[in-house]
This record gives sequence, C-alpha cells and structure tokens, in this order.
Amino acid sequence: MKLNKSITSSRRKVRKAHFSAPSHLRRKIMSSPLSKELREKYKVRSLPVRKDDEVIVTRGFHKGREGKVVAVYRKKWVIHIDRLVKEKSNQTSVNIGIPASKVAITKLLLDKDRKAILERKGAARMSKDKVEKVAEPEAAAATTTQA
Repeated sequence: MKLNKSITSSRRKVRKAHFSAPSHLRRKIMSSPLSKELREKYKVRSLPVRKDDEVIVTRGFHKGREGKVVAVYRKKWVIHIDRLVKEKSNQTSVNIGIPASKVAITKLLLDKDRKAILERKGAARMSKDKVEKVAEPEAAAATTTQA
C-alpha cells in the first residue's frame, strides 16, 4: 500500500530517476557495506565508497580479491580497484568495473568529513539502540504486571 503521496511507486519512474540521477545522489547510491570489524567499531553498516578505501570483492567472478579503490566511476555505476585488471588483445591493461554494492570496505580513508559522517551515523544508531533497550524492560514489566 502506498503511504506517501509525494513519492511515486511507478517502476518506470523510479528506474528513470535512478539511472538519470545527478552525481551528488549517485555518490550516496554507490554505498558499500563495511566489514564486520569496522561495523563493530563504528556502529555503521554502510558508507559511500571513496577513492583510496581498501575493499574486498564479495560477489562474482573476482570474489575474495582485495585492493585499493583507484576510481569511483559514477557515470558507469562502478568502482575500479588496483590489481583488478584485464589485458586486452593489444597488451594494454584495462580496469575491471565492479559495482559498489558487491564489495565490502575493509579499511577507510578517514578525513574530517568522513569522521563527521561516522560520528553522526553512529550516534543515531546508538540512540536508537538505547531507546530499544529502554523500551524492552518497560515492555517486560508491563507483561508481568498484566499476567
């Protein structure tokens, strides 16, 4: 059931909006999940992938390959990873494009903006967890008093 009247649920319109999205929106769409260690450390599930992040490929023919992000090619919706190249017939090497959702970030390039994003997203998750933890004992107390 459609809840928000200002947002379309038409498949055609949603696909058009996705594939004709401007670069600043493509950045957010091209997010990658963090590795389990980083997820535990920062309490954040995913971030937009960025040049000089270290990633591991999680799906496809190149699964398990690791490397540093050389380029985020927003126009083609892919990222290029060093040491992930193929050789053409004329002996030149070409980067292989990997979709950002098919890699996991293993090491972040941290600058002040990225740290601010991590703090903001982590704080939101922490406050949500606290609300749930506070709500659970209250719900348990309510069920015991009713019984």
